[in-house]
Amino acid sequence: MTKLHPFFWMQIALSFVVFCVIATSAIAEEKPSRIVSVGGSITEIIYALGEEGRLVARDTTSNYPAEANALPDVGYIRRLSPEGLLSVNPDLIIAREGSGPPETVELIREASINMVEIPHQFTAEGIVLKINLVADALGVPEKGKVLADKVAADLAAARAAVKADEPKRVLFILSMTGGNIMAAGDKTSAQALIELAGGVNALEGVEGFKPLTPEAVSLSNPDVILVMDREGDHEISKEDIVTHPALASTPAALNGALVKLDGMLMLGFSVRTAEAVTALSQALMSTGS
Repeated sequence: MTKLHPFFWMQIALSFVVFCVIATSAIAEEKPSRIVSVGGSITEIIYALGEEGRLVARDTTSNYPAEANALPDVGYIRRLSPEGLLSVNPDLIIAREGSGPPETVELIREASINMVEIPHQFTAEGIVLKINLVADALGVPEKGKVLADKVAADLAAARAAVKADEPKRVLFILSMTGGNIMAAGDKTSAQALIELAGGVNALEGVEGFKPLTPEAVSLSNPDVILVMDREGDHEISKEDIVTHPALASTPAALNGALVKLDGMLMLGFSVRTAEAVTALSQALMSTGS
């Protein structure tokens, strides 16, 4: 029987070590394949990155693109249930900052499911950060950089095209249930979009989305009313504006200046924000004159 040279066995051992290192690296770099997206802006980014094939569920606010609606719905972003999330057996949850409630987030983490929370900021820089963080969580940072650069360029172009020689006062009304007006004040996504589009937020000195007294509505004195384009019981029509006691005497009501835009387009601060800026800017230039 031929005796094998010790060097041969060293080569075999070395090859085995190399194989183990490669195999371990491949396992470590394996990308999550069962992803739940929480937050419409997050879902839009995942689709824009071309990684939607890894989604197994989404939250109620994730309604764009239309194909996302075919995915299982795990509930509203702030009222998620652990049962709904766990039912789709995810290996990664990418959630917009503020998702909850906290008890659900805690239970998900206790179940050892990776959950990445993405900051929700109302600036161009915030959108770029959001895209890059989502891409990093998906393991596709190169795609993220390409998309972030494009979105930043589109937004810069949209802002450069804004004409705001005489900025209009814009009141964003979230709801008018029972005639009670809930509107957007400072430090909101609505305020940020209005300003990017060359307008001025009419509700000053109030932070967040707040119910307004009739006096506060009159004092806001808006030139334009901005609302989400919705149907059914949640729709806000021109008639609702012109017949509302507190709004009837405002320039917006007198001129019938009502602008409707898709809610997620306006407030998502994601890959379509440049489109939202352009749409609102053009509407402000042609409305309420």
